[in-house]
Amino acid sequence: MTFELKILGSASATPVAGRHPTAQVLTVGASTYLIDCGEGTQWQMLEYRVRPHHLRAIFISHLHGDHYFGLFGLLGTMHLQGRTQPLRIIGPPGLDEVLVAQARVSNMHLAFAMEFTPVDTEAHAVVYEDELLTVASLPMRHRIPCAGYLFSERPRRANLLKERLPAGLRPEQLARLAQGEDLPADGQQPGLRHADVAGPPPAPRRYAFFSDTLYTPALADLVQGVDLLYHEATFLEELRERAAQTHHSTARQAAQLAAAAGAKRFLIGHFSSRYKSLGPLLEEARAVYPEAELATEGLAASL
Repeated sequence: MTFELKILGSASATPVAGRHPTAQVLTVGASTYLIDCGEGTQWQMLEYRVRPHHLRAIFISHLHGDHYFGLFGLLGTMHLQGRTQPLRIIGPPGLDEVLVAQARVSNMHLAFAMEFTPVDTEAHAVVYEDELLTVASLPMRHRIPCAGYLFSERPRRANLLKERLPAGLRPEQLARLAQGEDLPADGQQPGLRHADVAGPPPAPRRYAFFSDTLYTPALADLVQGVDLLYHEATFLEELRERAAQTHHSTARQAAQLAAAAGAKRFLIGHFSSRYKSLGPLLEEARAVYPEAELATEGLAASL
């Protein structure tokens, strides 16, 4: 089953040609989940063929504009395109008030229900669940309440091993085995256990999204062994004091956290507009985590 992260935006607050504010899409199977929604996100969704009506939930980290100013426009587009199924929006308290006020003054009445879940940005707690994922908040340390998110795939069924399957099984019997069921004995065949014809189940995959935050080493404990970790890296280490003043992290600090967490794959993003070239940021991160990657527009990270 697909488990893929697509980067739609890599910039911080000030616009830069070729970079867009923070937005990411996680695709699990046939479902998609939007993580932050900076200005112009729906244009990026068009660019990378992400269909809004496939969205099951939207996760907003905090209420700085470069992380959510595109949300109301996206909701309006989904309304105009005929969406009727409910949409879950998960984010800090106050986001619901903003959306309600925007809808009121623009006299927009959505054809679908918005189900808002407020996040305690100081807690590590489950904030969303469906049959594919469990999502927990990660407490960030920013100038305003801010949450990261840990997306954990639910356990998957083990795949059937062709070489272990006896001959003569009917299609409906194969379908039952594929669903994890045991087959009872009948007049033609003895009983057959799913465990006897299946391999070990694949390990559930996890993605950790670290939004704007001061470098906080203790957070590594919450995402130990994560398959993919994204961490903001707004500045180079030479501007470490500036990073602390603005409650951001440097590329080196982001890499230190990824290394401490034992992340299997690591991305940096949210780059300051002062950096016309991102090479120095990548070099700094790779001095600590050699396989670090830039979370630039269009990157697809499949797990």
